[in-house]
Amino acid sequence: MIIAIDGPAASGKGTLARRLAAHFGLRYLDTGLTYRAVADELLRCGEPLDDEPAAVRAVARVDFANMNRAHLAGHRIGEAASQIAVMPALRTALVDHQRGFAETPPGAVLDGRDIGTVVCPAAPVKLFVTATPEARARRRADEMASRGEPGHYDEVLADLRRRDARDTGRSVAPLAQAPDAVLLDTTELDIDAAFRAAVDIVRQALRAKGGQNGGLSTAT
Repeated sequence: MIIAIDGPAASGKGTLARRLAAHFGLRYLDTGLTYRAVADELLRCGEPLDDEPAAVRAVARVDFANMNRAHLAGHRIGEAASQIAVMPALRTALVDHQRGFAETPPGAVLDGRDIGTVVCPAAPVKLFVTATPEARARRRADEMASRGEPGHYDEVLADLRRRDARDTGRSVAPLAQAPDAVLLDTTELDIDAAFRAAVDIVRQALRAKGGQNGGLSTAT
């Protein structure tokens, strides 16, 4: 069973994806983190960030099931990930590995920008999680403040708008709602309400496709 979750930054898709994976007993993959993991591997090995073949080789050395989110969140790694993410061959290699992760039993919840449209277009359950830019900026600014990081609301909002424009306007695998994805707007929802709505969407999608529960268990 594969659950594909797409959406813009700070929409809450990552938190929802992790909770859905735990709830249904599935594996979880943040596909955006895979680019950071490859960048980190290149930095660790002292390999140049403009060497596309080296980046492709690095994919095979990354364990998607054991990525250190806290470590990979570092600014240096983020900058390196932005540099390598434009490489077509790397994107192809990562998509292949992401699909392999998703198809490994018992299945997985993947979140990103192009899961339902590119990575797992045949996923039986697809969600597109979004919220207004203002709501997302408030959440991101509050999150940064909770970690003691500077994050002025206006600056965060401007950054999110730039990211939205870049993600939706890029020529390769742009951020887009798959035609068969269910829209979940979290603007007025806290995380618990959003999670309950997402669980309902998953169950309704499975019923619509003729399965009782698609082989899913309820782990929590």
